[in-house]
Amino acid sequence: MKNILKITTITTLLLAAMGTTSVANENTGNTENGAQLWADTCMRCHNLRTISDRSKSNWSISMSHMRVRAGLTGQETKDILAFILASKVAEDTK
Repeated sequence: MKNILKITTITTLLLAAMGTTSVANENTGNTENGAQLWADTCMRCHNLRTISDRSKSNWSISMSHMRVRAGLTGQETKDILAFILASKVAEDTK
């Protein structure tokens, strides 16, 4: 049982790492839709995180993970990540 858990965890991490590259490189998300999805979707399971909680690369990893956990489509994931990264840039320039 422990081996199955380890294999599942490793597989999930590898798939997330592979998906992170494609999500991070394809900045084709709609930030307005992402903001709405961020507010509606993420609050279903937990409190909203602040943009400053994570680095840009960590947000990409987190979104790959949450795509699986929350059942997000590829476009929804891109939209939310585009909103987060745009907000992160705006926050970093303050």
